[in-house]
Amino acid sequence: MPVTSALQGWGYGEARRVLGQTPLRYLILQGDDVVGAVQLIRKRLLPGFTTLYAPRGPALASLDLLPAFAQAVRSAARPSDAFLKIEPPVPMSAEHIPDRYGPWRRTESEQPEHTIVSDLSQPEDLLFSGLHSMARRNVRAAQKFGVTVARDPNFDDFWEIFSATNERAKLGAFPRAYYETMLKEGNAHGGEAYVVLARHEGRALAGGFFVTMGQGTYYLFGGSVRDDRPTETGEARKDVKAPTAFYWGAMLDAKAHGYTLFDFWGIPRTISEDKHSIGLVRMKESFGGDKVWYPAYELPLSPLAPAVARALRWRKTQNNLRKRGSADDVL
Repeated sequence: MPVTSALQGWGYGEARRVLGQTPLRYLILQGDDVVGAVQLIRKRLLPGFTTLYAPRGPALASLDLLPAFAQAVRSAARPSDAFLKIEPPVPMSAEHIPDRYGPWRRTESEQPEHTIVSDLSQPEDLLFSGLHSMARRNVRAAQKFGVTVARDPNFDDFWEIFSATNERAKLGAFPRAYYETMLKEGNAHGGEAYVVLARHEGRALAGGFFVTMGQGTYYLFGGSVRDDRPTETGEARKDVKAPTAFYWGAMLDAKAHGYTLFDFWGIPRTISEDKHSIGLVRMKESFGGDKVWYPAYELPLSPLAPAVARALRWRKTQNNLRKRGSADDVL
């Protein structure tokens, strides 16, 4: 479908099963024609209360179908479903985000709604010239230091980097089985899931987890660590610019595999120099690309939908306070 994303793929739904959530898959028909498909995730809140969620979905021939989809999807809902949240996977500019599509009203997204995307259909030299001058300098430095970047089957090394990054940034993470399931099941039915690692002298220093669908690849999880190995003389090692090498290498790998859209997956809604995430923002910005939005919309399925939404927002705020000491979301 022209409107699609990897989070509507099989692997993402199977990973959600690990969390006790249920993936539901439907074709969307208009007469005898298939005009879309949707993967809904049913989440159990309390006995008698559930919600439905289409992560970066539905996949559609056109967003003009959203009002009719709202009418059709009610037949898939249970009496316990309070509301359905969707995130149409069409990148938009901040100035052109509709407040509603028929009965769908804009709401808070579950996935990062603000991100940077790069067009990989350009020749490599044009992509490289689009990098910030410091990023180009660091890519060349990493190459001189001997940093290598490639798809890598060693999930343990990725997990070490990912866990250390989450701990350093005070971020939450799902159980390891969630990511392993996505990696295993993500290659079914037209999708792909893979890990890219940047290594220096054998040590993995930066890496990321990617899922794909159609022409797009999406960088969902990742991080970096410092090389704490001493040199032969016992001195601290130089910074070999592994994170910069990772991003550039991942872009080239995606291009080589035929993908034309590279989604860096998430920057804060409001970019501020006093936020701890500013370093990550500046890193992603240094690779060019366009800042876009993926807004979310909600369809009430029960009179209790507003109360359930408020309860979920309160729970999210409490989780933020417990993990990081701040009520603000990470992105």
